[in-house]
Amino acid sequence: MSKPSVHVAIALLLYRGKVLVGWRNADQHQGNKYEFPGGKIEAGETPVEACRREIFEEVGIGIQQWHAFDVIHHEYDDVEVFLHLFHATVNEQYLADIQKPWTWYSRDQLLGLNFPKANHSIIQRLFWNHHIKISEDLSELCRNKQSVVNANALNESNLNEASAQPLFYYRTELLTSAVEQVQQLNLHDLSRLIINVDIWTQLPESLQKAVAAVHYKQQQVMDLQMGQLPLGVRCIAACHDLVSLQRAHSLGFDAVILSPVLPTATHPDAHTLGWEQFAQYAKSSDLPVFALGGLSPTDLSIAQQYGAYGIAGISQF
Repeated sequence: MSKPSVHVAIALLLYRGKVLVGWRNADQHQGNKYEFPGGKIEAGETPVEACRREIFEEVGIGIQQWHAFDVIHHEYDDVEVFLHLFHATVNEQYLADIQKPWTWYSRDQLLGLNFPKANHSIIQRLFWNHHIKISEDLSELCRNKQSVVNANALNESNLNEASAQPLFYYRTELLTSAVEQVQQLNLHDLSRLIINVDIWTQLPESLQKAVAAVHYKQQQVMDLQMGQLPLGVRCIAACHDLVSLQRAHSLGFDAVILSPVLPTATHPDAHTLGWEQFAQYAKSSDLPVFALGGLSPTDLSIAQQYGAYGIAGISQF
Protein backbone atom coordinates (compact mmCIF):
# COMPACT_ATOMS: atom_id res chain seq x y z
CA MET A 1 0.00 0.00 0.00
CA SER A 2 1.37 3.39 -0.97
CA LYS A 3 1.95 6.03 1.68
CA PRO A 4 -0.33 9.05 1.88
CA SER A 5 1.25 12.18 0.46
CA VAL A 6 0.93 15.68 1.84
CA HIS A 7 1.79 18.96 0.11
CA VAL A 8 2.86 21.70 2.49
CA ALA A 9 3.69 25.37 1.94
CA ILE A 10 6.62 26.53 4.09
CA ALA A 11 7.76 30.12 4.67
CA LEU A 12 11.27 31.29 5.48
CA LEU A 13 10.86 34.75 6.95
CA LEU A 14 14.05 36.82 7.13
CA TYR A 15 14.93 39.93 9.10
CA ARG A 16 18.41 41.40 9.66
CA GLY A 17 20.18 38.07 9.27
CA LYS A 18 17.71 36.10 11.39
CA VAL A 19 15.05 33.51 10.52
CA LEU A 20 11.63 33.06 12.14
CA VAL A 21 11.17 29.68 13.86
CA GLY A 22 8.45 28.05 15.96
CA TRP A 23 7.83 24.82 17.89
CA ARG A 24 5.70 21.81 16.97
CA ASN A 25 3.49 20.47 19.76
CA ALA A 26 3.84 16.84 20.85
CA ASP A 27 0.47 15.86 19.31
CA GLN A 28 1.53 17.02 15.83
CA HIS A 29 3.31 14.93 13.20
CA GLN A 30 7.04 15.18 13.94
CA GLY A 31 6.09 16.84 17.23
CA ASN A 32 8.44 18.22 19.89
CA LYS A 33 10.63 19.71 17.18
CA TYR A 34 11.30 23.17 15.83
CA GLU A 35 9.57 24.25 12.64
CA PHE A 36 9.25 26.99 10.08
CA PRO A 37 5.79 28.52 9.66
CA GLY A 38 3.48 27.00 7.10
CA GLY A 39 0.80 24.39 6.59
CA LYS A 40 -1.05 22.09 4.22
CA ILE A 41 -2.01 23.34 0.79
CA GLU A 42 -5.77 23.28 0.50
CA ALA A 43 -7.76 22.16 -2.55
CA GLY A 44 -7.81 24.85 -5.20
CA GLU A 45 -4.81 26.73 -3.75
CA THR A 46 -1.49 27.30 -5.41
CA PRO A 47 1.54 26.77 -3.13
CA VAL A 48 2.28 30.49 -2.91
CA GLU A 49 -1.36 31.26 -2.09
CA ALA A 50 -1.22 28.69 0.70
CA CYS A 51 2.01 30.22 1.97
CA ARG A 52 0.49 33.70 2.01
CA ARG A 53 -2.62 32.44 3.84
CA GLU A 54 -0.72 30.35 6.40
CA ILE A 55 1.60 33.21 7.34
CA PHE A 56 -1.34 35.52 7.88
CA GLU A 57 -3.13 32.91 10.02
CA GLU A 58 -0.14 31.54 11.96
CA VAL A 59 2.23 34.48 12.23
CA GLY A 60 -0.19 37.38 11.96
CA ILE A 61 1.39 39.34 9.12
CA GLY A 62 0.37 39.75 5.50
CA ILE A 63 3.25 39.50 3.05
CA GLN A 64 2.47 39.64 -0.66
CA GLN A 65 5.91 39.37 -2.29
CA TRP A 66 7.42 35.87 -2.04
CA HIS A 67 10.40 34.25 -3.75
CA ALA A 68 10.42 30.57 -4.65
CA PHE A 69 13.10 28.80 -2.58
CA ASP A 70 12.85 25.07 -3.29
CA VAL A 71 10.57 22.04 -3.51
CA ILE A 72 11.67 19.17 -1.27
CA HIS A 73 10.36 15.61 -1.32
CA HIS A 74 10.91 13.52 1.81
CA GLU A 75 9.58 10.13 2.86
CA TYR A 76 8.88 9.35 6.51
CA ASP A 77 7.83 5.89 7.72
CA ASP A 78 4.16 6.83 7.63
CA VAL A 79 3.86 9.60 5.03
CA GLU A 80 5.64 11.30 2.15
CA VAL A 81 5.74 15.07 2.17
CA PHE A 82 6.31 17.66 -0.53
CA LEU A 83 7.56 20.92 0.94
CA HIS A 84 6.97 23.95 -1.27
CA LEU A 85 9.30 26.59 0.14
CA PHE A 86 9.19 30.34 -0.25
CA HIS A 87 11.20 33.12 1.36
CA ALA A 88 10.54 36.78 2.07
CA THR A 89 11.98 39.61 4.09
CA VAL A 90 9.90 41.13 6.88
CA ASN A 91 9.47 44.88 7.00
CA GLU A 92 10.26 46.42 10.38
CA GLN A 93 6.73 47.75 10.68
CA TYR A 94 5.40 44.19 10.93
CA LEU A 95 7.64 43.02 13.78
CA ALA A 96 5.24 43.98 16.55
CA ASP A 97 2.41 42.04 14.86
CA ILE A 98 4.22 38.68 14.89
CA GLN A 99 2.34 36.26 17.16
CA LYS A 100 3.90 34.19 19.92
CA PRO A 101 5.67 31.81 20.19
CA TRP A 102 7.39 32.53 16.87
CA THR A 103 10.98 33.57 17.59
CA TRP A 104 13.90 34.98 15.61
CA TYR A 105 17.03 32.82 15.46
CA SER A 106 20.40 33.57 13.88
CA ARG A 107 21.53 31.27 11.10
CA ASP A 108 24.25 29.90 13.35
CA GLN A 109 21.66 29.03 16.01
CA LEU A 110 19.64 27.00 13.52
CA LEU A 111 22.36 24.34 13.52
CA GLY A 112 21.68 23.57 17.19
CA LEU A 113 17.89 23.24 16.88
CA ASN A 114 16.11 19.91 16.47
CA PHE A 115 14.17 20.13 13.19
CA PRO A 116 12.37 17.30 11.35
CA LYS A 117 14.65 15.43 8.95
CA ALA A 118 12.85 16.88 5.94
CA ASN A 119 14.17 20.30 6.97
CA HIS A 120 17.87 19.45 7.09
CA SER A 121 18.58 20.56 3.53
CA ILE A 122 16.82 23.85 4.32
CA ILE A 123 19.11 24.44 7.31
CA GLN A 124 22.14 23.63 5.21
CA ARG A 125 21.14 26.24 2.64
CA LEU A 126 20.31 28.92 5.20
CA PHE A 127 23.64 28.57 6.99
CA TRP A 128 26.76 29.92 5.31
CA ASN A 129 30.30 29.37 6.47
CA HIS A 130 31.73 32.73 7.58
CA HIS A 131 34.80 32.54 5.30
CA ILE A 132 34.99 32.53 1.49
CA LYS A 133 38.33 31.98 -0.22
CA ILE A 134 38.56 33.50 -3.72
CA SER A 135 41.08 32.16 -6.21
CA GLU A 136 41.72 31.68 -9.93
CA ASP A 137 43.48 28.40 -9.14
CA LEU A 138 40.94 25.60 -8.70
CA SER A 139 43.67 23.23 -7.53
CA GLU A 140 43.72 25.14 -4.23
CA LEU A 141 40.30 23.70 -3.49
CA CYS A 142 41.40 20.19 -4.36
CA ARG A 143 44.60 20.43 -2.28
CA ASN A 144 42.57 21.08 0.89
CA LYS A 145 42.56 17.71 2.67
CA GLN A 146 40.06 18.79 5.31
CA SER A 147 37.19 16.33 5.71
CA VAL A 148 34.19 17.49 3.70
CA VAL A 149 30.67 16.15 3.97
CA ASN A 150 28.86 15.02 0.83
CA ALA A 151 26.26 17.70 0.17
CA ASN A 152 23.86 15.05 -1.14
CA ALA A 153 24.07 12.88 1.97
CA LEU A 154 23.47 15.34 4.78
CA ASN A 155 21.98 13.89 7.95
CA GLU A 156 21.52 14.81 11.58
CA SER A 157 24.94 13.59 12.70
CA ASN A 158 27.00 15.48 10.11
CA LEU A 159 25.02 18.73 9.76
CA ASN A 160 27.40 20.66 12.02
CA GLU A 161 30.43 19.13 10.28
CA ALA A 162 29.18 20.35 6.90
CA SER A 163 28.71 23.85 8.27
CA ALA A 164 32.33 24.02 9.40
CA GLN A 165 33.78 23.87 5.90
CA PRO A 166 35.02 27.16 4.33
CA LEU A 167 33.66 28.02 0.90
CA PHE A 168 35.76 28.48 -2.23
CA TYR A 169 34.85 30.88 -5.04
CA TYR A 170 36.52 29.89 -8.31
CA ARG A 171 36.87 33.25 -10.07
CA THR A 172 37.91 32.89 -13.69
CA GLU A 173 37.06 34.25 -17.14
CA LEU A 174 38.16 31.03 -18.89
CA LEU A 175 34.69 29.65 -19.43
CA THR A 176 35.41 26.50 -21.47
CA SER A 177 38.36 25.26 -19.42
CA ALA A 178 36.57 26.16 -16.17
CA VAL A 179 33.57 24.02 -17.09
CA GLU A 180 35.87 21.11 -17.91
CA GLN A 181 37.75 21.46 -14.62
CA VAL A 182 34.60 21.71 -12.52
CA GLN A 183 33.21 18.59 -14.17
CA GLN A 184 36.21 16.66 -12.84
CA LEU A 185 35.48 17.52 -9.19
CA ASN A 186 33.90 15.06 -6.80
CA LEU A 187 30.81 15.83 -4.74
CA HIS A 188 32.93 16.65 -1.69
CA ASP A 189 34.69 19.48 -3.52
CA LEU A 190 31.51 20.67 -5.25
CA SER A 191 29.77 21.04 -1.89
CA ARG A 192 32.21 23.89 -1.07
CA LEU A 193 32.46 25.42 -4.54
CA ILE A 194 31.02 28.77 -5.65
CA ILE A 195 31.04 29.42 -9.40
CA ASN A 196 29.71 32.20 -11.61
CA VAL A 197 26.38 31.65 -13.31
CA ASP A 198 28.05 31.62 -16.76
CA ILE A 199 29.96 28.47 -15.76
CA TRP A 200 27.07 26.99 -13.79
CA THR A 201 24.66 27.07 -16.74
CA GLN A 202 27.10 24.92 -18.78
CA LEU A 203 27.11 22.09 -16.21
CA PRO A 204 24.83 19.04 -16.23
CA GLU A 205 21.90 19.28 -13.82
CA SER A 206 23.40 16.77 -11.38
CA LEU A 207 26.45 18.99 -10.89
CA GLN A 208 24.39 22.19 -10.82
CA LYS A 209 22.54 20.87 -7.76
CA ALA A 210 25.79 19.83 -6.05
CA VAL A 211 27.65 23.18 -6.00
CA ALA A 212 27.59 25.30 -2.85
CA ALA A 213 26.36 28.46 -4.56
CA VAL A 214 25.98 30.30 -7.87
CA HIS A 215 27.72 33.68 -8.11
CA TYR A 216 26.42 36.71 -10.01
CA LYS A 217 28.58 39.72 -10.83
CA GLN A 218 27.05 43.13 -10.15
CA GLN A 219 26.15 43.71 -13.80
CA GLN A 220 24.55 40.27 -13.95
CA VAL A 221 22.52 41.18 -10.88
CA MET A 222 21.35 44.41 -12.46
CA ASP A 223 20.42 42.65 -15.73
CA LEU A 224 18.47 39.90 -13.97
CA GLN A 225 14.67 39.93 -13.95
CA MET A 226 12.28 38.81 -11.22
CA GLY A 227 11.81 35.04 -11.15
CA GLN A 228 14.97 34.22 -13.13
CA LEU A 229 17.04 32.87 -10.22
CA PRO A 230 17.36 29.06 -10.34
CA LEU A 231 15.15 27.08 -7.95
CA GLY A 232 16.74 25.06 -5.17
CA VAL A 233 20.24 26.53 -5.50
CA ARG A 234 21.94 29.13 -3.30
CA CYS A 235 22.70 32.33 -5.19
CA ILE A 236 25.14 35.00 -4.03
CA ALA A 237 25.36 38.49 -5.55
CA ALA A 238 28.42 40.70 -5.92
CA CYS A 239 27.47 44.26 -4.93
CA HIS A 240 29.49 47.48 -4.81
CA ASP A 241 26.84 50.02 -3.83
CA LEU A 242 23.44 50.41 -2.19
CA VAL A 243 21.52 50.20 -5.46
CA SER A 244 22.87 46.75 -6.34
CA LEU A 245 22.41 45.58 -2.73
CA GLN A 246 18.75 46.56 -2.82
CA ARG A 247 18.41 44.93 -6.22
CA ALA A 248 19.76 41.66 -4.82
CA HIS A 249 17.14 41.80 -2.06
CA SER A 250 14.29 42.42 -4.47
CA LEU A 251 15.32 39.51 -6.72
CA GLY A 252 15.49 36.96 -3.89
CA PHE A 253 19.22 36.27 -3.58
CA ASP A 254 20.47 34.17 -0.66
CA ALA A 255 23.48 36.33 0.23
CA VAL A 256 25.70 39.14 -1.06
CA ILE A 257 29.40 39.98 -1.24
CA LEU A 258 29.87 43.71 -0.64
CA SER A 259 33.15 45.30 -1.78
CA PRO A 260 35.66 46.82 -1.71
CA VAL A 261 35.79 47.61 1.99
CA LEU A 262 39.47 48.56 2.29
CA PRO A 263 42.27 49.29 -0.24
CA THR A 264 43.98 46.25 -1.74
CA ALA A 265 47.41 45.70 -3.22
CA THR A 266 45.90 44.76 -6.59
CA HIS A 267 43.56 47.81 -6.73
CA PRO A 268 45.20 50.49 -4.55
CA ASP A 269 43.41 53.40 -6.27
CA ALA A 270 39.91 51.89 -6.30
CA HIS A 271 37.16 53.74 -4.45
CA THR A 272 36.53 51.92 -1.18
CA LEU A 273 33.47 51.84 1.03
CA GLY A 274 35.30 52.06 4.34
CA TRP A 275 33.90 50.46 7.47
CA GLU A 276 31.36 53.17 8.26
CA GLN A 277 29.65 53.07 4.87
CA PHE A 278 29.90 49.30 4.79
CA ALA A 279 28.14 49.16 8.17
CA GLN A 280 25.38 51.45 6.94
CA TYR A 281 24.67 49.12 4.02
CA ALA A 282 25.21 45.80 5.81
CA LYS A 283 23.10 46.59 8.86
CA SER A 284 20.16 47.44 6.61
CA SER A 285 20.38 44.04 4.90
CA ASP A 286 18.16 41.07 5.70
CA LEU A 287 20.57 38.81 3.82
CA PRO A 288 24.01 37.60 4.96
CA VAL A 289 26.61 40.14 3.80
CA PHE A 290 30.23 39.11 3.21
CA ALA A 291 32.84 41.85 3.40
CA LEU A 292 35.52 41.77 0.68
CA GLY A 293 38.57 43.92 0.07
CA GLY A 294 41.79 44.19 2.04
CA LEU A 295 40.75 41.65 4.68
CA SER A 296 42.40 38.58 6.18
CA PRO A 297 40.69 35.63 7.89
CA THR A 298 41.49 37.13 11.29
CA ASP A 299 39.36 40.20 10.49
CA LEU A 300 36.09 38.30 10.90
CA SER A 301 35.26 39.66 14.36
CA ILE A 302 35.99 43.22 13.22
CA ALA A 303 33.78 42.80 10.15
CA GLN A 304 30.96 41.39 12.25
CA GLN A 305 31.08 44.46 14.49
CA TYR A 306 30.19 46.45 11.37
CA GLY A 307 27.29 44.18 10.41
CA ALA A 308 29.01 41.61 8.22
CA TYR A 309 27.94 37.99 8.36
CA GLY A 310 31.29 36.81 7.06
CA ILE A 311 34.36 37.81 5.08
CA ALA A 312 35.85 36.92 1.71
CA GLY A 313 39.38 37.34 0.50
CA ILE A 314 41.97 36.59 -2.14
CA SER A 315 45.67 37.07 -1.40
CA GLN A 316 45.42 37.19 2.39
CA PHE A 317 43.38 33.98 2.45
